[in-house]
Amino acid sequence: MAEQTKVKTLEKVVIRFSGDSGDGMQLTGTIFSNLSAVFGNEISTFPDYPAEVRAPQGTLSGVSGFQVHLGSRKIFTPGDKADVLVAMNPAALKVNVKHLKPNAIVLIDTDSFKKSDLDKALFTTDDPFTELGLTGVQVVAAPISTMVKDGLVEFGLDNKSALRCKNMFALGLVCWLFERPLEEAMHMLQNKFAKKPVIAQANIKALTDGYNYGNNIHASVSTYRIESKKAEPGFYTDVNGNKATSYGLIAAAEKAGLQLFLGSYPITPATDILHELSKRKDLGVITVQAEDEIAGICTAIGASFAGCLAATSTSGPGLALKSEAIGLAVIAELPLVIIDVQRGGPSTGMPTKSEQTDLMQALYGRNGESPVVVIAASTPTDCFDAAFWASKLAVEHMTPVILLTDAFIANGSSAWRIPEMDKYPEIKPNYVSNYQDEKVWKAYRRNKESLVRYWAIPGTEGFAHRLGGLEKDYETSAISTDPANHQKMVTTRQAKIDKIADYIPELEVIGDEDADLLIVGWGGTYGHLYEAMETMQENGKKVAFAHFKFINPLPKNTAEVLSKYKKVVVAEQNNGQFANYLRGKVPGFNPCRFNRVKGQPFVVARLVEEFTKILEA
Repeated sequence: MAEQTKVKTLEKVVIRFSGDSGDGMQLTGTIFSNLSAVFGNEISTFPDYPAEVRAPQGTLSGVSGFQVHLGSRKIFTPGDKADVLVAMNPAALKVNVKHLKPNAIVLIDTDSFKKSDLDKALFTTDDPFTELGLTGVQVVAAPISTMVKDGLVEFGLDNKSALRCKNMFALGLVCWLFERPLEEAMHMLQNKFAKKPVIAQANIKALTDGYNYGNNIHASVSTYRIESKKAEPGFYTDVNGNKATSYGLIAAAEKAGLQLFLGSYPITPATDILHELSKRKDLGVITVQAEDEIAGICTAIGASFAGCLAATSTSGPGLALKSEAIGLAVIAELPLVIIDVQRGGPSTGMPTKSEQTDLMQALYGRNGESPVVVIAASTPTDCFDAAFWASKLAVEHMTPVILLTDAFIANGSSAWRIPEMDKYPEIKPNYVSNYQDEKVWKAYRRNKESLVRYWAIPGTEGFAHRLGGLEKDYETSAISTDPANHQKMVTTRQAKIDKIADYIPELEVIGDEDADLLIVGWGGTYGHLYEAMETMQENGKKVAFAHFKFINPLPKNTAEVLSKYKKVVVAEQNNGQFANYLRGKVPGFNPCRFNRVKGQPFVVARLVEEFTKILEA
């Protein structure tokens, strides 16, 4: 009688898929993440791929990875280290050894672990596990390539096409390992390869073969069950940050009664926003792929002048190129959403890696006194709310708004409950029809309370006007070089941004009310910092956490919150830009700092270690 497979029930688990750039690890990880979301698990993902278009096969520089953390309770990060690693070749094993737990399960394709493959990955022996010191891991070794080729003979595929299905064999093995039914994965493959039915069926066959292989190896490793989380009823989907940002813009345009326009130029890692919105012609979205970054934002400024909810998307190098045009939108006081998906820099830097190094550029990277609103999204799903807020503030306050996301949350995904739009506030543009003053309307006449100028859409009878990049007279809206007027306009533009603090939520603090340490963060580090706080609380420490979404202007209670705690640490993926900014805004504030600029997410265990040292110092 065959030995029964042991089943372990876990609260959470981390899985990392890794192989060559051409091995389909991103697709494999995405499908498994979707399966887990459908199954009712909380998820957080981290696609980690090389900047090279296609490095030499089997080399260390060409390794592409996809990490997913799933569980039965709220998941905030993709996890520090993997419980399961799928390594399609020796290079994938070597690159990811630092991401493995000591007793992890490692699935390998033995057909890709021959001497030539080991040489490419710079191994010096024929036993890579011993060489790497992996003596405690459980290895599931299968001749995946051979079994895939043999299993797909009936489809008449050439050798190369057949081997492209080996990622689905690996996915089948992982589905067996975590007791995931295959029907939903089959449905996803049928949709993806709808125009290539033979390829779809070949991938489904490889998927099934992998699952059956796992079933037949019996008790060589344990299988795992992750219980489903009891979720609020509703429609759920797995969404990454770029897609959520796109949806947030669409929702805001609908709430404002405006047509959405995106003028953009492709740049990693922001291009998917352009891709997603270009599919939404059915919702009236207009997209323009311009010839360069400057043209992209200038088309958006034109669309804004014409009465659209206008946006442009880019990353750090593109934001630098757009700086003069952002200044034009500032002085013309036109609504505009600028999405900066931050990546490793400076210059071209590390295009596929994540940082928080564009904060100072977003706040001050323009000539002249050029204040704009700056918002930062905190998670992949929060990108929806952040884009909605950015659009609302841009339209209602007639200002450019820079929305900062980053490669980590833009490409990472989480399970997202599609929200009911009636729970979101109205967006009310300050149209010229609201103008009630006895004075004759001019282009820079303002609401006296909010200092927002009135928006006259071109073609509105009786409201012909001209905007531009030259300074205007406060009263007449004509071009002016008068010193006193320039001072008044500079002060007014700044005051308009400062007054937005009256329209945004106050800073929220979570954790212990009598905390001995306040952790402060902003942007895409939310999950890691939150988990670090939870871990420290479990260790008996009194800790609180404040995370900033609104950066300029800051929430009205910022100084009050920061002054309550004896010790404050500001953690960010740069050399201290936000800490320096807060010091300039909050008199007497001198926080501790935790800074890392590696192009990789924070490691929770390291955060806990460093924060504990600060607390106990």
